[in-house]
Amino acid sequence: MAIDYSVIGERLRLARKEKNLTQERLAEQMDVSIAFLSRVERGSSQINLKRLNQMCEILGVTEGEILNGVSNKSIKYLESEFASLLKGCSSEKQKLIYDVAKVIANKN
Repeated sequence: MAIDYSVIGERLRLARKEKNLTQERLAEQMDVSIAFLSRVERGSSQINLKRLNQMCEILGVTEGEILNGVSNKSIKYLESEFASLLKGCSSEKQKLIYDVAKVIANKN
């Protein structure tokens, strides 16, 4: 699966705007140029993991939210991943996965 940097950039832009930060202010906090930040948000420049982590900390979001579009605080967290996983399993394996998940979910 190819990484779609334009989607990642859009999620970063939305997170920045939710935090009421300008590109200028965020670039200053990250010690990067405004031009670089603009390219990342447009998806025309790649961002490395160190910078992504730094940006996520400043914006108060997780890397998972930016990369996958899903917050681990969301009710639908991993819903599609579980659905995809189960589709590839036999009915016997699906039952086993369900039984294990049920035990874990009911454990205090």
